[in-house]
Amino acid sequence: MAIEILKELRGLRVHVIHPPDEERASLVEHLRRIGCHVDIIWPVPAEWPAADIVLLAIEQDARAAIMKLLKSDPHARPTLIAIVGYENPSTLQLVLESGAVAVVERPIRPFGLLTNLTIARSLWLEREDARRRVAKLERKLSGIQKIQKAKSILMDSQGLSEEEAYQSIRRQAMAKRMAMEEMALAIINANELLNYRPKDG
Repeated sequence: MAIEILKELRGLRVHVIHPPDEERASLVEHLRRIGCHVDIIWPVPAEWPAADIVLLAIEQDARAAIMKLLKSDPHARPTLIAIVGYENPSTLQLVLESGAVAVVERPIRPFGLLTNLTIARSLWLEREDARRRVAKLERKLSGIQKIQKAKSILMDSQGLSEEEAYQSIRRQAMAKRMAMEEMALAIINANELLNYRPKDG
């Protein structure tokens, strides 16, 4: 996997969010030498840029802007590498809150940058894969719960056995070319409408 990530680094979109100085210029030059497509941003943007990797300078005087960025759309969040100059508690707290998967220390040196990029990308890809699997399991569980509730409704309202209720949902779903979960939700919604009792005004 590491070899694949190393190959992938060439051509990745990297955004460097860093104040203009010699270190930034050196960092950008080295990233381009690795083969990354690099864009520079400063001041800190309000939303995540369309990038694969973001290197973010943790600047205390930009704390409010950084916090705003971190609270923006989590689904647009790229692989994040923090750049730090101090190891004081407030800086470390901000790094932890950022969810960075790697840290580059100042003064920035070319040595170790490729390693950090590779590790960060690997960890981020693993995290994203785990997030997708959890989301898939949650959707599956939600579907099972809907079918279970719809079966209970049919069993209570029509006197069906559990198997008969399941087959009824299945037949209706096939007839309407719907997923069983969608059919179950339709039964639940219909039942709630039929049993709706307006509150006394």
